[in-house]
Amino acid sequence: MRALSPRPAPRSVPRLAALLPALLTSTGLSAAPDPADWPAVLEEARGQTVYWYAWAGDQRTNDYIDWVAGRVDERFGIDLEHVKVGNTAEAVSRVLAEKQAGNDDAGNVDLIWINGENFAAMKESDLLFGPFARALPNFALTRPADNPEVVTDFTLPTEGYESPWGRAQITYYYDSDAFRGDSHERLEDSDALDTPPQSIHELLDWAQANPGRFTYPRIPDFTGSTFLKQALIELTDRDEALYAPVEKSDFAAVTAPLWDYLDALHPHLWRSGRQFPASGPELRSLMGDGALTLAFTFIPSEPAAAVADYELPESTRSYVPASGTLGNVHFVAIPYNSPHQAGAMVVADYLLSPEAQATKQDLDVWGDRTVLDVAQLPAEDRARFALDQANPAMLPAGALERTLPEPHPSWMTALQDAWQDRYVGQ
Repeated sequence: MRALSPRPAPRSVPRLAALLPALLTSTGLSAAPDPADWPAVLEEARGQTVYWYAWAGDQRTNDYIDWVAGRVDERFGIDLEHVKVGNTAEAVSRVLAEKQAGNDDAGNVDLIWINGENFAAMKESDLLFGPFARALPNFALTRPADNPEVVTDFTLPTEGYESPWGRAQITYYYDSDAFRGDSHERLEDSDALDTPPQSIHELLDWAQANPGRFTYPRIPDFTGSTFLKQALIELTDRDEALYAPVEKSDFAAVTAPLWDYLDALHPHLWRSGRQFPASGPELRSLMGDGALTLAFTFIPSEPAAAVADYELPESTRSYVPASGTLGNVHFVAIPYNSPHQAGAMVVADYLLSPEAQATKQDLDVWGDRTVLDVAQLPAEDRARFALDQANPAMLPAGALERTLPEPHPSWMTALQDAWQDRYVGQ
């Protein structure tokens, strides 16, 4: 932009003020949209292309995002492009690199599927636009006063810098025929148990009696890392340390029971713990192929959806131990330097609509649980969320009532690094 004349020109000041919005727009320095002025946000969003950086490791997820793209194009005139990433950290690193290069207004990332340590890293480095979430018209449907998990991410208050869009909780699933001993030819020398393990200690006993029939995804995969946290919560007698920054604890002392446990478990895993599946979907494939008898997921409806898709046998059953399992809410966030913040907000708001949330929860689509307070919705919208209880792999009603909170985000990275140091190359 051409330098302005330093000469005093009192009459030109009002004229300059009137021209400022046009000058900013022509140079790409448009003012950030005001989330509180929703009609203006909708107007600005029309015609924008929103680049959504989102994990692409599961085809159901990808198909759902494609469906969302069609809806926001039709309703709001937004072109939503799914930028497929294997790890959210890729998007975070890109935004950080742009900030370090001085790119404060023309970033490549408009929306990120994010939570946990990645949210903490972006917030600490001032990489986020906001606060915006509470201004979204559909955010009120989550009823945050009664559901504080939609405004808390791995113990950290989101403060409006993230918008929730789905729930996750560790859910185990198993081949009930194998557990009843109906498939001896597949279990061969393994013992068949009548009931699946109900704790991390029972899991070790079961794995020792049934070698090669269980495993977990390779770290740093998110699902595999969540299994480490679940095991640590059950094993350690220093639970309070997990909900504060890891540097404030004696990491070696807190985690010693976890490493002792994994040392005992690994020889009895699939391929004797010398190889691990790359992801949750790959773990599901091993179950579908009959290589495993017991597995777990972070998407409670995944086993039922996989049965409906003929990826898992009808003998599949899912469960959550009575003591509960680790769960969280996943979010979307908008980088501070997104040039399409209005469009990103409109997409985030649409993700919270009853239509989008019910479609996402549909077993024929994805099966991801809603963040809306369904009981408070109008009857017509409540009907959208009825679950197919006829599916034999669906969790029984009330199974997810006991949700264990996520540790502080710093524990995720610390556990991943320690696992890599201890087991990679062995």
